[in-house]
Amino acid sequence: MDATQILAFNAALLAALLSPGPAMLYILRTTLTQGRKAGVLAVTGLGLMAATWMACALLGLVTIFEIFPWTYVAAKTAGAGYLMWIAFRMWKQAGAPLGDAPRPAGRSVAGGVLVNLANPKSMLFAAAVLVVIFPAEISAAQKTFVVLNQLFLEWLVGGALVFILSAPAVSRRYLMAKPLIDRIAAGVMGLLGLRLLIAR
Repeated sequence: MDATQILAFNAALLAALLSPGPAMLYILRTTLTQGRKAGVLAVTGLGLMAATWMACALLGLVTIFEIFPWTYVAAKTAGAGYLMWIAFRMWKQAGAPLGDAPRPAGRSVAGGVLVNLANPKSMLFAAAVLVVIFPAEISAAQKTFVVLNQLFLEWLVGGALVFILSAPAVSRRYLMAKPLIDRIAAGVMGLLGLRLLIAR
């Protein structure tokens, strides 16, 4: 494993992080409705689960999905259901004013973990990237480095997004258009869940 491979891995990961998906929507919604601290905690949970999926891929656990296809079907069905449940709640609460009571910190972290846990395709993506970029056999130390590298990049990009979204000007604009923005986000989240459900 060399620096060129690490750079290629980070470029692929960065492209994935910046593409619209459940994780980005969760960061956006949490930050705008609960503030910067909740957004950072959500990013913490998202990063931990993403790095866990990468560790699973490095350990070869993706082969369980290949040997027992029903485990993948079960995992993605449960994940799709969770994403569509989030979409339903977002749509239902779109017209409600923001509450004054802060959300418990653990809930934001757990929510981030669950959003990325709900997408088992993350492990398949990780496995595909690993096969294309890295040599067939890498040491335990190199595997640890890859996981920690991903965790750092997840937190760095997510943290930057939270910082931008929590700016007062952005928050004010969100509050002005909250019902519309929340319903659009709910629709996108629901479609992402449906896509996960029907994807092969």
